[in-house]
Amino acid sequence: MDDDSPLSRWDRRIGLPLGIASLVFLGAYAVHVLLPGLPTAAHVFFLALMYTAWALFAVDYAVRWRLSGEGPGFVRRHWLDTLVLVLPLMRPLRVVRTYESIQHRRGHPRLALHARVAAYSALSIALLGFSGALAVYQAERSAPDANIRTFGDSLWWTCSTLSTVGYGDYVPVTTRGRFIAVGLMACGLGLLGTVTGSFSSWMLQRFSLSEDVPGPPEH
Repeated sequence: MDDDSPLSRWDRRIGLPLGIASLVFLGAYAVHVLLPGLPTAAHVFFLALMYTAWALFAVDYAVRWRLSGEGPGFVRRHWLDTLVLVLPLMRPLRVVRTYESIQHRRGHPRLALHARVAAYSALSIALLGFSGALAVYQAERSAPDANIRTFGDSLWWTCSTLSTVGYGDYVPVTTRGRFIAVGLMACGLGLLGTVTGSFSSWMLQRFSLSEDVPGPPEH
């Protein structure tokens, strides 16, 4: 039976608008960072879009907290929502929750568990990587001793950081850039561990099924 609590009804009502707001935030942030030569009025417009999206996240967080009835425990139990609210880098990940709600139409997921884990992880890595590359590029491009000077450099550095390879050819030199690097490394370890664990579980499941299949009768 579907959960018809006030919190569940709110989640169903606000899920798609928040997903759209996440994409709007990411798009506005990308334009703001990648096109610095735009007129001041254009940058003000894109910043306004970003702050409007953040305001929608804040309203959702406050309503969910109120409807949950959990008090301060809401912050601990819904840590991803807290990170999305506090850290701009994490806001595009709200799209993953929207994707999850779409997968659960009619009360059950449309994809198998392993496929859902792979899809959520791939979407999270793509969104986190792109937003992280934007943030590092914005922090590093004007630093005197920085070697991350182009967005391409930032994308390459982000890919090597998320994959935990860390070639060392590009490194952030600013305090902000290093904080972002720590966050990306932690997220990269978590996401790669999730994908690896899911793939291993799937392989074990397939081998187990193949062993359970009876062979042809002997004559």
